[in-house]
Amino acid sequence: MVTIAHCSSLDEALLLKSMLESGGIAAEVPDEHAAHIAPPYVLMTGGVRLQVPDEDEADARALLATTRDSAPPEE
Repeated sequence: MVTIAHCSSLDEALLLKSMLESGGIAAEVPDEHAAHIAPPYVLMTGGVRLQVPDEDEADARALLATTRDSAPPEE
């Protein structure tokens, strides 16, 4: 497994995981349990990790980049 994102919240990590899975890419949030128990600790250690299998890294990064590029601009 390779980490492709460090998210600032569990909700963000789970949303990205869902996007990847809807694109046919298996994803894991290994910090999910810790984020429920000790959210400040998780953020202090780099955020909530989003991981995919090594062989899916390029496809996952491309899918997330496409998704982020198509998002409406923040105001």
